[in-house]
Amino acid sequence: MTNPGATISQAADTLGLTADTLRYYERDDLLLRAVPRGTSGHRRYEPDDLRWIELITRLRATGMPIREIRRYAAFVRAGDGNEDERLDLLRAHRERVLAQLAEVTANLAAIDHKIALYTDRLGRRALSA
Repeated sequence: MTNPGATISQAADTLGLTADTLRYYERDDLLLRAVPRGTSGHRRYEPDDLRWIELITRLRATGMPIREIRRYAAFVRAGDGNEDERLDLLRAHRERVLAQLAEVTANLAAIDHKIALYTDRLGRRALSA
């Protein structure tokens, strides 16, 4: 007997998403294929489906717009021959993520600086009290 795949609620739990999000991804053409259905008509997510959804969730979490994810998915669905386009899309996104990371790192440094100032100020006051 073959593995029937994960139900939408199992897939949602595994991925840390909601069933509505999974339905949205499917409806908005972000998946690589139509999610197979069991004999009951319910969605059954296979491991490849879950891996793909995890990737697009990471792309979203790093700020990739839905239109770019849709474009990337279309490239992957089209098969071999468009690897240059896929690579260009991912490299451009990587550059944006690196810029965001640099900005967050600079902001964290400013916060750390303020924490050090207050820690120093409170440390001196505690010694003189």
